[in-house]
Amino acid sequence: MSAFAPEWGVLQEMIEDRTDAVENGVRFVTGTIDGTPVVLLLSGVGMVNAAMSAQMVLDRYTVDTIVFSGIAGGVDPSLTLGEVVVPDRWASYFNVLIARKTTDGYSIPSFMHAEYPNYGMLYPQPELVRSDGHEEPEHRFWFEVDEGLLTRATRASVKVALESCTGAGVCLSEAPRVVVGGNGVSGSAFVDNAEFRKYVFDTFDASVVDMESAAVAQVAATNGVKFIAFRSLSDLAGGSEAENEMETFMAIAAENSAGMVRAFLAEGAEAGQP
Repeated sequence: MSAFAPEWGVLQEMIEDRTDAVENGVRFVTGTIDGTPVVLLLSGVGMVNAAMSAQMVLDRYTVDTIVFSGIAGGVDPSLTLGEVVVPDRWASYFNVLIARKTTDGYSIPSFMHAEYPNYGMLYPQPELVRSDGHEEPEHRFWFEVDEGLLTRATRASVKVALESCTGAGVCLSEAPRVVVGGNGVSGSAFVDNAEFRKYVFDTFDASVVDMESAAVAQVAATNGVKFIAFRSLSDLAGGSEAENEMETFMAIAAENSAGMVRAFLAEGAEAGQP
């Protein structure tokens, strides 16, 4: 799965024995990538689009693992543009309570959560999650990535060659790396604010922020399907002094994320895994 057309396009270039099917405006592309059977689809941007598309593919195909490939905003100051981050857990950090203001600050209802520090009137809330065998939903903030998938990603990370320049001659100032582990957070908000970026990093110890991954992780958890996301940094979510870098570095980020997906699939094929 990918959200943006550039990400989707890179993956389509890899596929063999292609067959297309369109349902409810969503194109499903089936075939193989280096011998591994896959279904490719473009979810569109945002948490609702991502969740809807994830459930659609699970309802129509026999899926063992959902892999999300795309760009993201870097919030960890140690990371640079073009690097690929593979978090080991994801959270919907922008599921929030908007608190009332009082003379003493902000006040939240007694039945709401305050597990994490607020950003002004915004208090992050856990999701209500349903899963097989549990009719009553549970409150859950983090969604863990399968350990076996992370191990495979770690092996693949030392074999992949990441791009540093686009065909148009735009190059990164530092050679990009693959970083496996850490936290990712998602919400339907494009972040381009240095102060809020610092809050996200300090509060959730997050490496990256995007607009889809945690939604797909929740759908995968509810359906009992494994999930992993490869996110390459197209911008710093407001952390640089210049204008947001996404349009300049999206192509490199999309290539690097897709390249890591291919290396991940190849690593599974070598091990005889789907």
